[in-house]
Order: sequence, then C-alpha cells, then structure tokens
Amino acid sequence: MKKVRVGIVGIGAVGTELVKILRQRDFPVGELRVLARSERDEEIAGETVHVVRTTREAFDGLDFAFFAGTEGASGASVTYGWDAVERGVTVIDNGNDFRMDDRVPLVVPEVNPAALQNHQGFIANPNCSTIIALMALAPLHREAGIERLVAATYQSVSGTGSAAIHELESQVRAYVAGREMESSEYPAPIAFNVLAQIGGLKDSMPGFTSEEVKMRDETRKILGVDSIRVCATCVRVPVFYSHAESLTVEFAREITPGRAREILEAAPGVKVVDDMENKKFPMPLEAEHGDDVLVGRIRRDESAPNSLALFAVGDNIRKGAALNAVQIAEHLL
Repeated sequence: MKKVRVGIVGIGAVGTELVKILRQRDFPVGELRVLARSERDEEIAGETVHVVRTTREAFDGLDFAFFAGTEGASGASVTYGWDAVERGVTVIDNGNDFRMDDRVPLVVPEVNPAALQNHQGFIANPNCSTIIALMALAPLHREAGIERLVAATYQSVSGTGSAAIHELESQVRAYVAGREMESSEYPAPIAFNVLAQIGGLKDSMPGFTSEEVKMRDETRKILGVDSIRVCATCVRVPVFYSHAESLTVEFAREITPGRAREILEAAPGVKVVDDMENKKFPMPLEAEHGDDVLVGRIRRDESAPNSLALFAVGDNIRKGAALNAVQIAEHLL
C-alpha cells in the first residue's frame, strides 16, 4: 500500500494511543509528524518521538491529520482544521467542535461507513460513550429499530486526560497513607467516589449535561433517525481506563435476548461476555487496552414492550477515540 504522511495534533492520552495504534496496525505511515503547543521530544512506547510546534504551515504536505482531543476537548480543530483541509489534508477530529456540523460526517466505521462518501475533507469521531453504546446497539437497531434508549454511563478518568489519570493515582496513594486527597481535575475527589456530572449544564436540555446531550444528538445523527428518544445519565467513576454503560432499549419490533446474542456474536468489533451462571460479564479491567466492545447482561426488560437491557464496556481511549479514528483512515485508504 502507498505510504502516507500522517500528522497527530496533541500528545496527551489519545495522541499517545494514536501513535501506538498506527504501529500496531501497520498503518502505511511514510512520515509521522506530531504537533503540539511546543517543540520537544516525547517517549512513547519506548521510542523517542520529536514533537513540533503547531502552526498552519506545519500541516503542509500531510495526507491525514488526527486531532487528538480527549472527551469534550475543543479548540485545536477550530483554529487549524479547515485550514488544513484547504491545504489538501484529510482531517479526522476527536474533539467536539464539529460533530453536529452538517458538513461533517460523524462516523463509527462498523456502524455507518456510508457516511464517508462525498466527505468534504473533515470527518468527526463521535464521543467515546456514544461509540461504545452504538457498537452494541447499532446491530440490534438494524434488526428491530430503536425507538427509545435509557443509558447510564460509568466513565473512566482517562476520558478527562492524562492529568486525571495521575490525580486518581495520587488520591489513592494519599487515602491509603491517611493523607488528605487533593483535587484539581474534578470538583471533589474521584478516588473511592462517583461524580454524577460530566460536562457543563445545557440550556437546550434543562438539568442535563453536555455529555448527556451528546449521547442523544450523536446517536440520532449516526443512526440517521431523529425520532429516537434518549435519556442519559453520565457518571465519572474511579477507573483508569474503559467506560461501562447500562443500556435499556425499547425497539419498534420484538427481539428476544437469544436473537440479540446471535446478532452481537456476529457483529464486528463486539465480543459477547454473557454467562451469569459462571459470573462472566463485561468489566473495565477486561476491556482495558483492548479493541473490542464487550457486551453482556442481555435480558428482557419486562417494564416496557419490545425492550431489552444490556451492559457494554469498551476502552474509551482505544475504540472510544484513537482506534476509531485510525479505522476511519483505513476505510478511506
């Protein structure tokens, strides 16, 4: 395959994972150009990578540019994204700024690859919690048609970024040592705690946060159904990697738990882990650093017609961000 010139904007948790995944998947990188606020050297997976300062001219000659913002991140693609497109670069943005822009396809390659047709050079990665949910739900939607989704997410600190990972670790050490736990990334300690707010409040949906609104809006855009009703509650939990999600889904047509398992067992990127008799169910530690979304606890919801409940877990930095972006580029190639 022809070698391509690749840029990565940002070298935090997602940017670092992008470098690893490009190597792991033998992506045909002829040149790797890592951009950040300042020029420096960074060690990634045992190798030294030279980082150059982000300028408009730094995108010249690239084929792809991955903007590696973490959960809810914004700004870099606003400043440089469309200018890079004008320079002939295909932009794949993990940030939040353009996901709902009508010009920009919002893509999970296993779910809606056709959205990449006739793209205008700028493609958005969905939010990590949306990706993980739809990896489990889209195959069932094709079978029975989703009408309503109630989601409760249990999101790891890596979604906030590298500083939050270090903060959780330091708080655990402080707690064990009997010292006061200091917080800067969150409004309260995250160690041994859960925080029922991710993102700011949204005037468009009183009482809901930006993360919860994203799940509604992005689900509708990706599945192409504006009538799907979504109620999400997004919670931060003291886990380093992998988001877990409790999903209760009402369908237009009946679908049994057995049929749902059959569909999900055949779905790419999904692994069914559903053996309650032997205490087998999806867990963040099992999904951490993996590419599959684990799905289990598949059961009938007796409280509503044509409804199922299930539990999904996926690594938010890999499939929820970096891996999905690389898969988009692979699909385009």
